[in-house]
Amino acid sequence: MVKIVEVGLRDGLQNESTFIPTEIKVECIQGLIAAGLKHLEVTSFVHPKWIPSLRDADKLVTSLPRVHEVSYRALVPNRRGLERALAADIDEVAVFLSASETHNKKNINQSIADSLTSMQEVTALAISAKKKVRGYVSTVFGCPYEGKVSHRQVIEICERLLSYGVYEISLGDTIGVATPKQVKQMLRSLGEYVPMRTLAGHFHDTHGTALANSYVALEEGISTLDSSFGGLGGCPYAPGAAGNMATEDLIYMLEGNGVSTGVNLSNLCAVSVKLQEWLQKPLPSRVLHHYVAAAKR
Repeated sequence: MVKIVEVGLRDGLQNESTFIPTEIKVECIQGLIAAGLKHLEVTSFVHPKWIPSLRDADKLVTSLPRVHEVSYRALVPNRRGLERALAADIDEVAVFLSASETHNKKNINQSIADSLTSMQEVTALAISAKKKVRGYVSTVFGCPYEGKVSHRQVIEICERLLSYGVYEISLGDTIGVATPKQVKQMLRSLGEYVPMRTLAGHFHDTHGTALANSYVALEEGISTLDSSFGGLGGCPYAPGAAGNMATEDLIYMLEGNGVSTGVNLSNLCAVSVKLQEWLQKPLPSRVLHHYVAAAKR
Protein backbone atom coordinates (compact mmCIF):
# COMPACT_ATOMS: atom_id res chain seq x y z
CA MET A 1 0.00 0.00 0.00
CA VAL A 2 1.16 3.53 -0.78
CA LYS A 3 1.01 6.04 2.07
CA ILE A 4 -0.53 9.32 0.97
CA VAL A 5 0.20 12.47 2.94
CA GLU A 6 -2.58 14.98 2.31
CA VAL A 7 -1.06 18.47 2.33
CA GLY A 8 -3.88 20.53 0.84
CA LEU A 9 -4.90 22.23 4.05
CA ARG A 10 -1.36 23.55 4.54
CA ASP A 11 0.58 23.63 1.30
CA GLY A 12 -2.58 24.24 -0.70
CA LEU A 13 -4.39 26.84 1.37
CA GLN A 14 -1.25 28.86 2.12
CA ASN A 15 -1.37 29.98 -1.51
CA GLU A 16 -5.00 31.09 -1.34
CA SER A 17 -5.94 34.73 -0.75
CA THR A 18 -9.38 33.70 0.53
CA PHE A 19 -9.42 32.83 4.22
CA ILE A 20 -11.32 29.62 4.86
CA PRO A 21 -13.06 29.70 8.28
CA THR A 22 -11.78 27.24 10.83
CA GLU A 23 -15.14 25.47 10.94
CA ILE A 24 -15.01 24.80 7.20
CA LYS A 25 -11.46 23.50 7.46
CA VAL A 26 -12.60 21.10 10.18
CA GLU A 27 -15.46 19.93 7.93
CA CYS A 28 -12.95 19.30 5.14
CA ILE A 29 -10.73 17.34 7.50
CA GLN A 30 -13.66 15.23 8.65
CA GLY A 31 -14.51 14.54 5.00
CA LEU A 32 -10.94 13.63 4.12
CA ILE A 33 -10.80 11.21 7.03
CA ALA A 34 -14.14 9.70 6.03
CA ALA A 35 -12.70 9.21 2.53
CA GLY A 36 -9.88 7.14 4.03
CA LEU A 37 -6.97 9.55 4.36
CA LYS A 38 -5.00 9.05 7.57
CA HIS A 39 -1.99 11.36 7.25
CA LEU A 40 -3.02 15.00 7.18
CA GLU A 41 -0.84 18.10 7.21
CA VAL A 42 -3.31 20.66 8.46
CA THR A 43 -1.54 23.99 9.00
CA SER A 44 1.67 25.87 9.66
CA PHE A 45 2.66 27.65 12.87
CA VAL A 46 4.25 30.62 11.15
CA HIS A 47 3.58 34.23 12.08
CA PRO A 48 0.12 35.21 10.74
CA LYS A 49 1.52 38.20 8.86
CA TRP A 50 3.49 35.86 6.60
CA ILE A 51 0.65 33.46 5.80
CA PRO A 52 -2.70 35.09 6.72
CA SER A 53 -4.69 32.15 5.36
CA LEU A 54 -3.26 29.96 8.15
CA ARG A 55 -3.66 32.48 10.97
CA ASP A 56 -6.04 30.15 12.80
CA ALA A 57 -3.43 27.40 13.33
CA ASP A 58 -3.82 27.25 17.11
CA LYS A 59 -7.62 27.21 16.99
CA LEU A 60 -7.71 24.67 14.17
CA VAL A 61 -5.44 22.11 15.82
CA THR A 62 -7.30 22.27 19.12
CA SER A 63 -10.58 21.77 17.20
CA LEU A 64 -9.51 18.66 15.32
CA PRO A 65 -11.49 15.44 15.76
CA ARG A 66 -9.36 12.75 17.35
CA VAL A 67 -9.69 9.61 15.27
CA HIS A 68 -7.88 6.30 15.73
CA GLU A 69 -4.95 5.85 13.31
CA VAL A 70 -5.26 9.40 11.97
CA SER A 71 -2.17 11.57 12.37
CA TYR A 72 -2.16 15.36 12.15
CA ARG A 73 0.97 17.27 11.21
CA ALA A 74 1.90 20.95 11.14
CA LEU A 75 4.85 22.84 9.71
CA VAL A 76 7.01 24.73 12.22
CA PRO A 77 9.55 27.35 11.06
CA ASN A 78 11.43 27.80 14.33
CA ARG A 79 11.42 27.23 18.09
CA ARG A 80 8.52 29.63 18.65
CA GLY A 81 6.44 27.79 16.06
CA LEU A 82 7.26 24.50 17.75
CA GLU A 83 6.17 25.84 21.14
CA ARG A 84 2.80 26.81 19.67
CA ALA A 85 2.45 23.41 18.00
CA LEU A 86 3.23 21.59 21.22
CA ALA A 87 0.78 23.76 23.16
CA ALA A 88 -1.92 22.77 20.67
CA ASP A 89 -0.85 19.10 21.00
CA ILE A 90 -0.23 18.39 17.33
CA ASP A 91 0.68 14.76 16.59
CA GLU A 92 3.71 15.47 14.40
CA VAL A 93 5.73 18.47 13.29
CA ALA A 94 7.54 19.16 10.06
CA VAL A 95 10.68 21.22 9.54
CA PHE A 96 11.84 22.60 6.21
CA LEU A 97 14.62 24.13 4.15
CA SER A 98 15.70 24.36 0.52
CA ALA A 99 18.40 22.42 -1.26
CA SER A 100 19.56 25.58 -3.06
CA GLU A 101 21.25 28.42 -1.16
CA THR A 102 19.52 31.29 -2.97
CA HIS A 103 16.02 29.88 -2.61
CA ASN A 104 16.61 29.15 1.07
CA LYS A 105 17.72 32.73 1.72
CA LYS A 106 14.74 34.19 -0.12
CA ASN A 107 12.24 31.76 1.40
CA ILE A 108 13.52 31.50 4.99
CA ASN A 109 15.98 34.43 5.14
CA GLN A 110 18.74 32.10 6.29
CA SER A 111 21.68 30.26 4.82
CA ILE A 112 21.35 26.49 4.54
CA ALA A 113 23.92 26.10 7.33
CA ASP A 114 21.91 28.34 9.68
CA SER A 115 18.68 26.54 8.78
CA LEU A 116 20.23 23.19 9.59
CA THR A 117 21.38 24.48 12.98
CA SER A 118 17.87 25.71 13.74
CA MET A 119 16.31 22.46 12.54
CA GLN A 120 18.63 20.44 14.76
CA GLU A 121 17.42 22.38 17.81
CA VAL A 122 13.75 22.19 16.86
CA THR A 123 13.96 18.48 16.05
CA ALA A 124 15.66 17.68 19.35
CA LEU A 125 13.04 19.62 21.32
CA ALA A 126 10.18 17.97 19.44
CA ILE A 127 11.57 14.48 19.97
CA SER A 128 12.07 15.20 23.66
CA ALA A 129 8.37 16.10 23.74
CA LYS A 130 7.68 12.69 22.15
CA LYS A 131 6.64 14.12 18.78
CA LYS A 132 7.69 12.65 15.45
CA VAL A 133 9.47 15.00 13.07
CA ARG A 134 9.27 15.03 9.29
CA GLY A 135 11.63 17.03 7.10
CA TYR A 136 10.93 18.89 3.88
CA VAL A 137 13.67 19.66 1.38
CA SER A 138 12.50 22.09 -1.31
CA THR A 139 13.91 22.72 -4.80
CA VAL A 140 15.41 19.23 -4.95
CA PHE A 141 14.94 18.97 -8.71
CA GLY A 142 15.48 22.57 -9.69
CA CYS A 143 15.74 26.10 -8.31
CA PRO A 144 14.13 29.20 -9.87
CA TYR A 145 17.36 31.12 -9.20
CA GLU A 146 20.18 28.61 -9.52
CA GLY A 147 18.75 26.13 -11.98
CA LYS A 148 20.01 22.57 -11.42
CA VAL A 149 20.67 21.42 -7.87
CA SER A 150 23.53 18.99 -7.29
CA HIS A 151 22.82 15.48 -6.06
CA ARG A 152 25.64 15.86 -3.53
CA GLN A 153 23.94 18.88 -1.95
CA VAL A 154 20.67 17.00 -1.55
CA ILE A 155 22.42 13.90 -0.18
CA GLU A 156 24.33 15.91 2.44
CA ILE A 157 21.18 17.70 3.62
CA CYS A 158 19.22 14.45 3.87
CA GLU A 159 22.03 12.77 5.81
CA ARG A 160 22.11 15.68 8.26
CA LEU A 161 18.35 15.62 8.78
CA LEU A 162 18.31 11.90 9.44
CA SER A 163 21.16 12.28 11.92
CA TYR A 164 19.00 14.79 13.83
CA GLY A 165 16.24 12.21 14.24
CA VAL A 166 13.88 13.17 11.40
CA TYR A 167 12.00 9.98 10.50
CA GLU A 168 11.04 10.90 6.93
CA ILE A 169 12.20 13.41 4.32
CA SER A 170 9.83 14.75 1.69
CA LEU A 171 11.71 15.61 -1.51
CA GLY A 172 10.06 18.64 -3.06
CA ASP A 173 9.83 19.50 -6.73
CA THR A 174 8.87 22.97 -5.59
CA ILE A 175 8.49 24.64 -8.97
CA GLY A 176 7.35 21.55 -10.85
CA VAL A 177 10.25 21.23 -13.28
CA ALA A 178 11.23 17.60 -12.65
CA THR A 179 11.01 14.93 -15.32
CA PRO A 180 10.82 11.16 -14.74
CA LYS A 181 14.44 10.76 -15.82
CA GLN A 182 15.57 13.38 -13.29
CA VAL A 183 13.57 11.73 -10.52
CA LYS A 184 15.07 8.34 -11.29
CA GLN A 185 18.61 9.71 -11.31
CA MET A 186 18.17 11.66 -8.07
CA LEU A 187 16.62 8.73 -6.21
CA ARG A 188 19.29 6.33 -7.37
CA SER A 189 21.98 8.75 -6.15
CA LEU A 190 20.22 9.21 -2.82
CA GLY A 191 19.65 5.47 -2.46
CA GLU A 192 23.39 4.90 -2.19
CA TYR A 193 23.50 6.93 1.03
CA VAL A 194 19.98 7.19 2.44
CA PRO A 195 17.45 4.38 3.11
CA MET A 196 14.64 4.62 0.58
CA ARG A 197 12.08 3.96 3.34
CA THR A 198 12.96 7.36 4.83
CA LEU A 199 12.09 9.28 1.64
CA ALA A 200 8.83 10.61 0.24
CA GLY A 201 7.92 12.34 -3.02
CA HIS A 202 6.37 15.81 -3.17
CA PHE A 203 5.71 16.72 -6.79
CA HIS A 204 4.11 19.86 -8.21
CA ASP A 205 2.32 19.73 -11.53
CA THR A 206 3.52 22.95 -13.16
CA HIS A 207 4.48 21.15 -16.37
CA GLY A 208 2.04 18.25 -16.09
CA THR A 209 4.64 15.70 -14.98
CA ALA A 210 3.66 15.14 -11.33
CA LEU A 211 1.88 11.82 -11.91
CA ALA A 212 4.65 10.47 -14.13
CA ASN A 213 7.25 11.52 -11.58
CA SER A 214 5.26 9.86 -8.80
CA TYR A 215 5.03 6.62 -10.77
CA VAL A 216 8.79 6.57 -11.33
CA ALA A 217 9.38 7.31 -7.64
CA LEU A 218 7.27 4.27 -6.72
CA GLU A 219 9.23 2.12 -9.17
CA GLU A 220 12.45 3.28 -7.48
CA GLY A 221 11.23 2.22 -4.04
CA ILE A 222 9.41 5.27 -2.65
CA SER A 223 6.24 4.29 -0.77
CA THR A 224 5.04 7.70 0.48
CA LEU A 225 3.69 10.50 -1.72
CA ASP A 226 2.39 13.96 -0.85
CA SER A 227 -0.66 15.37 -2.63
CA SER A 228 -3.34 18.00 -2.27
CA PHE A 229 -7.10 17.40 -2.55
CA GLY A 230 -8.57 19.12 -5.56
CA GLY A 231 -5.06 20.07 -6.65
CA LEU A 232 -5.09 22.98 -4.18
CA GLY A 233 -1.96 25.06 -4.24
CA GLY A 234 0.31 26.85 -6.60
CA CYS A 235 3.84 27.94 -7.19
CA PRO A 236 4.80 31.58 -6.49
CA TYR A 237 7.63 31.28 -9.02
CA ALA A 238 5.46 30.07 -11.88
CA PRO A 239 2.33 32.26 -12.22
CA GLY A 240 -0.68 30.28 -13.37
CA ALA A 241 0.96 26.95 -12.61
CA ALA A 242 -1.28 24.10 -11.48
CA GLY A 243 0.71 23.64 -8.30
CA ASN A 244 0.40 20.57 -6.10
CA MET A 245 -0.40 17.16 -7.49
CA ALA A 246 -4.11 16.48 -6.99
CA THR A 247 -4.92 13.68 -4.56
CA GLU A 248 -7.86 12.59 -6.74
CA ASP A 249 -5.62 12.19 -9.79
CA LEU A 250 -3.05 10.27 -7.77
CA ILE A 251 -5.68 7.92 -6.32
CA TYR A 252 -7.13 7.25 -9.77
CA MET A 253 -3.69 6.40 -11.18
CA LEU A 254 -2.67 4.19 -8.28
CA GLU A 255 -5.90 2.23 -7.98
CA GLY A 256 -6.04 1.83 -11.75
CA ASN A 257 -2.63 0.19 -11.58
CA GLY A 258 -3.67 -2.16 -8.80
CA VAL A 259 -1.97 -0.20 -6.01
CA SER A 260 -4.10 -0.04 -2.87
CA THR A 261 -4.59 3.36 -1.21
CA GLY A 262 -7.55 2.77 1.10
CA VAL A 263 -9.16 5.98 -0.20
CA ASN A 264 -12.72 6.25 -1.55
CA LEU A 265 -12.41 8.46 -4.63
CA SER A 266 -16.05 9.58 -4.76
CA ASN A 267 -16.01 10.65 -1.12
CA LEU A 268 -12.77 12.52 -1.70
CA CYS A 269 -14.19 14.37 -4.71
CA ALA A 270 -17.21 15.39 -2.64
CA VAL A 271 -14.90 17.18 -0.19
CA SER A 272 -13.17 19.06 -3.00
CA VAL A 273 -16.52 20.08 -4.49
CA LYS A 274 -17.52 21.70 -1.20
CA LEU A 275 -14.26 23.61 -1.01
CA GLN A 276 -14.68 24.79 -4.59
CA GLU A 277 -17.92 26.40 -3.53
CA TRP A 278 -16.21 28.26 -0.70
CA LEU A 279 -13.35 29.43 -2.91
CA GLN A 280 -15.78 30.22 -5.72
CA LYS A 281 -13.49 28.81 -8.35
CA PRO A 282 -12.82 25.40 -9.91
CA LEU A 283 -9.91 23.39 -8.57
CA PRO A 284 -7.46 21.90 -11.11
CA SER A 285 -7.85 18.16 -10.42
CA ARG A 286 -8.69 16.42 -13.69
CA VAL A 287 -10.51 13.59 -11.96
CA LEU A 288 -12.54 16.14 -9.98
CA HIS A 289 -13.60 17.83 -13.23
CA HIS A 290 -14.83 14.48 -14.53
CA TYR A 291 -16.68 13.79 -11.27
CA VAL A 292 -18.45 17.17 -11.41
CA ALA A 293 -19.36 16.74 -15.08
CA ALA A 294 -20.73 13.23 -14.47
CA ALA A 295 -22.84 14.50 -11.55
CA LYS A 296 -24.51 17.03 -13.87
CA ARG A 297 -25.55 14.46 -16.47
